[in-house]
Amino acid sequence: MFTGIVQGMAKVVAIEKKDAFQTHIIELENAMREGLQIGASVAHNGCCLTVTKIEGNQVSFDLMQETLAVTNLGLLEVGSHVNIERAAKFGDEIGGHAMSGHINVTTEICAIETTENNCTVWFTVPQDYQKYILRKGYMGIDGCSLTIGQVNDDRFCVHLIPETLQRTLFGQRIVGDVVNIEIDPQTQAIVDTVERVLAARDL
Repeated sequence: MFTGIVQGMAKVVAIEKKDAFQTHIIELENAMREGLQIGASVAHNGCCLTVTKIEGNQVSFDLMQETLAVTNLGLLEVGSHVNIERAAKFGDEIGGHAMSGHINVTTEICAIETTENNCTVWFTVPQDYQKYILRKGYMGIDGCSLTIGQVNDDRFCVHLIPETLQRTLFGQRIVGDVVNIEIDPQTQAIVDTVERVLAARDL
């Protein structure tokens, strides 16, 4: 489980490509590498990956075909950076919301509005997921637990504080960039349950 509180960014230093399979090697700072073991879970842009090798400050992760197809990790190149969060431990403070690290869909940034002290990022509403995107609800975007601002028919926004811009990829993102989306599972469960109940009443 993850909390959506990104601990920092890591650089991709190597990508080993095979048929429908990749190994990503990233550089992790000492603080984020402390106590890390093979088999541990680490979220990359919100996607849960398993540590397969540790050599000094370089840590390897394997990505299967499904991961490459459903997330933005297949778009990474050597030199790219990813948002990193270590798996939560029992007793940790949950500063964001409970996240599984399972990406539902990707979408694009369609606009960025920046003023002196504020940044609003707009995203295209992913097809088939509009019903789960609710004003003042929350979701995981590239691993960040964020509150949804305004929702229009075909787009929605989040408002970012300077700390988020500094600590995460959002400080580097531009219009057209692809981001990972994890829908809040509680919101999805409630919406789907209400739909089933209403459909049953119509029978």
